[in-house]
Amino acid sequence: MKKIILAIALICSVAQGSFAQRIKGSDTLLPLAQEWAESFKGGKVTVTGGGSGVGISALLAGTTDIATASRKMKFDEKLKFKQAGKSPVEKIVAYDALAVVVNPSNNVSQLTRQQLEDIFTGKITNWKQVGGANLEIVAYSRETSSGTYEFFKEHVLNNKNYKKNILSMPATGAIIQSVSQTKGAIGYVGLAYVEKGVKALKVSYDGKKFVAPSVQNAKNKSYPVVRPLFMYYDKKDAAKVTSFLNYATSDQGQKTVDKVGYISLK
Repeated sequence: MKKIILAIALICSVAQGSFAQRIKGSDTLLPLAQEWAESFKGGKVTVTGGGSGVGISALLAGTTDIATASRKMKFDEKLKFKQAGKSPVEKIVAYDALAVVVNPSNNVSQLTRQQLEDIFTGKITNWKQVGGANLEIVAYSRETSSGTYEFFKEHVLNNKNYKKNILSMPATGAIIQSVSQTKGAIGYVGLAYVEKGVKALKVSYDGKKFVAPSVQNAKNKSYPVVRPLFMYYDKKDAAKVTSFLNYATSDQGQKTVDKVGYISLK
C-alpha cells in the first residue's frame, strides 16, 4: 500500500513540476538563474555557482539536476557522460555580450582583438603601448573551470595560452572588485556584471569599427564578442526539469533575461 501511495505522489509531483531542483555551474548565469528560481512557481529551486566545469562535473556525479554553462560541453565531457550511461541534453536559455573592463581612471577606452590577445598572452605589458598612461597592465582572468575563461581563450585569444603570471579569480565578482580597486587592471566579465566601479571597453575585430558591449549592440550583431548561455540536464531527468526550463525560456522568463542584463532569445 505504501508503494502505491509513493507512486501516486511521484506522479503528482512530476505532473505539477513540484520537485525540488538543484542548479549548479556558471557564475555568469548565476544572477539570472537566481532570479528565475525566485519567481518560479513549480517548486523549490536551489542555485549555486562555481563555474561551468564544476556544474558539468556535478551533473555527471548526480549532485545537481541542471548544470549551467557559459560554453558548450567539451568532447571529453560528453565522452564521460556516455561512459556513465548518461545522455546530456543541451538547451540555450539566453545570450551574453562578454565585456572587457578596466579601472575607470584608465584613459584607454577601446582595444582591438589583437591588442587584447597581446595583453592577455603577455606580449603587451604597459598601457602606454596601447595609447594609455605609463602604467603596468595587471591582467585578471577566471579560473580554468570557468566557461568564460574557455570562451575568452578560444574567441579572443585565438586559442593561445594566457600569460604565466595572470591573476586567476575564483568568481566574476572578484574580478569586478579587483579591477575597480587597481588602476592598471583589466579583466573580462558577463555583461550583467558591468557596474559603475569599472569601465567597459569598446572592442574591434577589424581594427576599424569599435563597438561597446550592450544588449542593443549584441542583438544587432555589431558587438563581436557574444556567446550563448546553456543549461544541461540528463535525459532521464527530463520530466523533473522540463517545467523549470520551459519557464526560463517562456515570455516571462525571457523578460527576466532582459531585466538582469543579458540578451533574450527573442
